Amino acid sequence: MAAQEWRLNAPEQGAKAPLRATLRGLTNTRTEMTTAEPKTNIQTDARALLKDLHTRFEIFRNHSPLAIGIDKQVLAVLPELEKKALRLAMRSHTISTRYLKEMEKATVRLNLDTTPAGEVTDENRTHAAEQLRERFKKQAEQRKAVEVANKAAEEAAKAEQRRLEKLSQLADKFSRKPR
Repeated sequence: MAAQEWRLNAPEQGAKAPLRATLRGLTNTRTEMTTAEPKTNIQTDARALLKDLHTRFEIFRNHSPLAIGIDKQVLAVLPELEKKALRLAMRSHTISTRYLKEMEKATVRLNLDTTPAGEVTDENRTHAAEQLRERFKKQAEQRKAVEVANKAAEEAAKAEQRRLEKLSQLADKFSRKPR
């Protein structure tokens, strides 16, 4: 607080450069303070909202293909929801592996009340299959990278153990022996 008071008093003394720095500093501080907290709350709300949607609606619980524009149906049933939180929850749901697997083999999209709402196109199924393929490939690459790193760490540990054994042997060989 004292630093802000000093900065606010500095321009009165005729210093223009500190004023610019002060304004930048205050602007950045305000921006950081206002944008950092709501993101976390909205993300937390989105997770909680998704769990709530899973408990309330069978279509979410079963990861069935959702109708285009189902967010409007959800907002009609639950008007108190924030659109941004709902959008994040829907995004999280529709990129889940279970949902993509269902999309890959499904033929019909469903409304909130599980009535048919349209068909799942071949393009939709292909997109889901590509997303799954990329995800599994990335996971395999990550597992392989971890295995390589673990193997390298094991080799380094073995090399260090051999080095210490050799040093010990050399120390025993060349150490002064009591006569």
